Amino acid sequence: MLLRHSPLTANDFRQCLRIATGATLGFAICKFFDLSNGVFFTVTPMLLLGLVPVMNAHAMRQLLASAVMAGIEVGIVGGLFGSHPGMILPIVFALFLYRFAAMSRGNLFLFGANGVISLSIMLHFASYPSVDINNLIFSNFWATVTSVIIAYAVTALWPDVEPRASMAAVVKAPNRMRHEALLGASIATASFLVFQVFNLRDSMSAQATTLLLLFPMHWNGALGYARKRAIGTLFGVTFGLVGQGLLYDWSGLLIFVIPLLWIGLMLFSQVHVREASGSGVGFGAMTTLGILFGQYLTPNNDLVFSALYRISSILVAIVATLLLCYLVHRLLNRFEATRFGL
Repeated sequence: MLLRHSPLTANDFRQCLRIATGATLGFAICKFFDLSNGVFFTVTPMLLLGLVPVMNAHAMRQLLASAVMAGIEVGIVGGLFGSHPGMILPIVFALFLYRFAAMSRGNLFLFGANGVISLSIMLHFASYPSVDINNLIFSNFWATVTSVIIAYAVTALWPDVEPRASMAAVVKAPNRMRHEALLGASIATASFLVFQVFNLRDSMSAQATTLLLLFPMHWNGALGYARKRAIGTLFGVTFGLVGQGLLYDWSGLLIFVIPLLWIGLMLFSQVHVREASGSGVGFGAMTTLGILFGQYLTPNNDLVFSALYRISSILVAIVATLLLCYLVHRLLNRFEATRFGL
């Protein structure tokens, strides 16, 4: 079963409004002010409002800290070691390792999750001589600050109407935490290496998919999410193509694009909230739609070729990531200190 078939509660509906409006506001601000790296402004508020039901100070601190750390690390690593792949890989592995360790602990999951995606994407794009590293870093930072402001604004506009049940903390054994951190860091590093070697500059959706598959933090979770991510990608791309057909030559007019994006995000956010599983069909559809609109929808570029390319690249990324995840999972389970279930 992909969805909970229970109706949306008042809190659920308000969270959907916060997600759809927050991500649309980020997109509108980016396009209105002609800011570069629009995907950061569209997907970051989506990530924040989708993973955190109600905005709070702890989430704000995690998100801002992840943006600052990623910016500092990309500036240092990309600037000093960008042309030395033999030296950069161990450093990249270490940077991913401490983020996945934070995710495994639970209370710093958002810091690690946002940092993993930001670091991987920025390090990859920073390796291209035509990319301004400073602009890339500050785009991510200002997108994060903007997302926090938007999250507080939409939370104030549509607050919860009833208290939410607190989630019990999951106590993990040390060997499981080591397993999760090493599994995530190994595959994230391998993903970074593949995208560098094959010069895959136009495959941000596939790159993000290889990382999102790791959010469950174990093999069984990655296997379950892979199917949901594939279905979500298909939904997101289909909506993008239908929207492109409706807009036709008006795809550069924000007055038409913004309502269309909001409608799509509102539909997919309801799927996401009903699933109540963090990363599922709805979350995959939302992030796909956010990347399509944020990165590829411009007055001189439509979604058709980009959308079809997204499907093929994401499916390849899913299969390759699952294969590597299974192999690393089996390897780590051979040792008592890194066994997942002891």
